[in-house]
Amino acid sequence: MIGRFALKLLILVIALGALVPALAQDVIELEAWVAFSDHRYDWAVDTAERFNALQDDIHVDMVSVVDYDTIVNNYTLGREDGNYPEIVQLFDAALQFAVDSNWFSFAEEIIGGREEVLGHPVNFDDIIPVISNYYTVDGVWASVAWNTSTPIMYYNVDMLEQAGISELPQTWADVLDACAALQSLVDDGTISACASWPFSGWFIEQWLAQQNEYMVNNENGRAGRATEFNLDTDAYRAIAQFYRDLYSNGYFIFEGQDQWGPPTQNFISGKVAILMSSSAAARAVSEGAAETGFSLDTTGMVYNQDAPSGWVGNILGGATMWISNGLTPEAEDAAMAFLLFFSNTENSASWHTASGYVPVRNSSIELLQNLEPGNELLWDIPSGARVDIEADDWYAAFPNFLTASTQLGNSTVNNATRGSTYGTFQQSRPYYNGLVEDYMLNGGDLDAMIEDTNATLTELLQEYNFLFADE
Repeated sequence: MIGRFALKLLILVIALGALVPALAQDVIELEAWVAFSDHRYDWAVDTAERFNALQDDIHVDMVSVVDYDTIVNNYTLGREDGNYPEIVQLFDAALQFAVDSNWFSFAEEIIGGREEVLGHPVNFDDIIPVISNYYTVDGVWASVAWNTSTPIMYYNVDMLEQAGISELPQTWADVLDACAALQSLVDDGTISACASWPFSGWFIEQWLAQQNEYMVNNENGRAGRATEFNLDTDAYRAIAQFYRDLYSNGYFIFEGQDQWGPPTQNFISGKVAILMSSSAAARAVSEGAAETGFSLDTTGMVYNQDAPSGWVGNILGGATMWISNGLTPEAEDAAMAFLLFFSNTENSASWHTASGYVPVRNSSIELLQNLEPGNELLWDIPSGARVDIEADDWYAAFPNFLTASTQLGNSTVNNATRGSTYGTFQQSRPYYNGLVEDYMLNGGDLDAMIEDTNATLTELLQEYNFLFADE
């Protein structure tokens, strides 16, 4: 009897051993690339692990890539050698690339009219309209919103009050007036200059949208494929002149193109009183101000008070999550289920606390305004874990985190504020940003500079269209 039992047990062990690899093969393995390597990546890994714990047949592995441009470049190389992720984070400037490459399955097509995917609700109607409109291509949801930002102003209230400024600047003229008043603090060595912020083409794009102007023709490429640049406008000239006025008067510390760290440190350390930056910096700036010991306040991005249309609205920034095409239907559903979880009400709210990125869902804002004990929404950076927000209303306790959502929520949704989409977006930014830099630093014939740059960028765009546009 013992011998027979041992034999049966041996047969059972062998059978189970053969079965384990078969079961392992049934697990859908997904790789997702994101452009973060700090505490924001830690949050992403934690959230993926939370998703993985919900089921046994899907496993998501988060991979950190250096930055947005590197993700695009690495993904392109990966498509050529067959080594690429199922999910990838692409920033706003890569929208036309994503469409023209034919490398991605659109989110709405994967969902196919379903209200949920593998138990995870879709509810795209909950997404803030200006966000949904940016990533809608020909009326179809292309990708899943995640990290959304917009530029806002950060003010050292103590410095402003010391200079006799009682109201926060709202317009370009207000900034220039405030800088003139702050000059006395520069002269006595209290601060080094009035203002400093990243010199980014993203801000130029924002200021064009605020003035209801297009970067490229065919209504920013939204009414038809863009074929020409549209820099020869009063709106673009006004941006260049505003920078020239700031710099020539000694009000602005210029740290070079696309340098985000130094201007932020200039502000946090108390060298300047005014910073313009992404809302994604809200947590870092808030904590830096508290550590330095000054009062912080924020407003929406300052605007051109002389624009004929006034302030129309702002474009979003940041990135969304795209699903590679060519996956099995089961893998597509698994990827979509993960992204719906990744950006659901609770996770969008938690992501906001970890960074300052705008909650992409209206329900997330409502959740943050009506908190209950046990919410576990606050990302605690030192411990790398979620903890309770110990307040009834996140925004009442931390009002500077609401500024970005208010700005986007108040923005008119049109083809100016939807942002431009065209194939040479990444390559073009250094040109139209560089022109403004050159004029800010050196002055010159602005009309001639615009004519030359506009022609160069139009030529680049038309060369791209020749290669990639459908006949």
